[in-house]
Amino acid sequence: MHRMNNLAHFILTVIVALVLPLLMVDVDAQAQIAFESDRDWDALHFEIYVMDNDGADQRNLSDNEFDDSDPSWSPDGKRIAFVSSREGGGEIYVMNADGGKPKNLSNNPFPDYSPSWSPDGKRIAFHSWRDGNMEVYVMNADGGNPKNLTNNGSSDKNPAWSPDGERIVFESWRDKNGEIYIMDADGDNQQNLTNHPFKDWEPSWSPDGRRIVFVSDREADGNPEIYVMDANGGNPKNLTNHPEDDLAPAWFGDAFSVAPAGKTLTLWGRIKQADR
Repeated sequence: MHRMNNLAHFILTVIVALVLPLLMVDVDAQAQIAFESDRDWDALHFEIYVMDNDGADQRNLSDNEFDDSDPSWSPDGKRIAFVSSREGGGEIYVMNADGGKPKNLSNNPFPDYSPSWSPDGKRIAFHSWRDGNMEVYVMNADGGNPKNLTNNGSSDKNPAWSPDGERIVFESWRDKNGEIYIMDADGDNQQNLTNHPFKDWEPSWSPDGRRIVFVSDREADGNPEIYVMDANGGNPKNLTNHPEDDLAPAWFGDAFSVAPAGKTLTLWGRIKQADR
């Protein structure tokens, strides 16, 4: 019996040793928030900053004379994708989490914006003007193999990956008004989730992938409010219901509420910015 207990203990130890690394997230990265600020320049010149989650140790990561904005953490917390004008127009860049080794990933003459990492860290979704209007694209994390996913004559923008990496939610103007759309990660099965006569925009997933939070002006007072709905578009609900403007929702996931890597990894919230 003692030998059986030892064997069971050994097997459990091996399982924990193999599985635990897949369940872990970078605690150091969890303790930091990336954001954009114009505090060192004028109002048209933003830089990428990082700070501890209590607001301490605020520092400029990008620190150059050009505009840098829209930071997005890689899932492992080791890199930050962002938008920069340092080569003339908006380009998607990536840098190390300490600001080192910035690299232009998109590298084309048309503006690219709103980078969003896939949960496995292998791809980045973004929107671009390179086909004459805003479209949602995806590229490899090294900038290779860019692909237009939406490919229609109206504006599509602000993509966000589902936590399982299988779908992308985005904002589209193809129905003459801002609507929240969803599609497979390869661009197939594009569907209008909100289908409402008023504007809906800035979608963001819940960490469990079951709901989507977004902004809408559908209330009678006409000001933007934060809404939530099921991932299939059902059960929309006004969360803020306030007479002032509410914008840029970003869902925060508990650092210890994680799932196996490559499945439904919980991501931490990122600071998002309303359109300027």
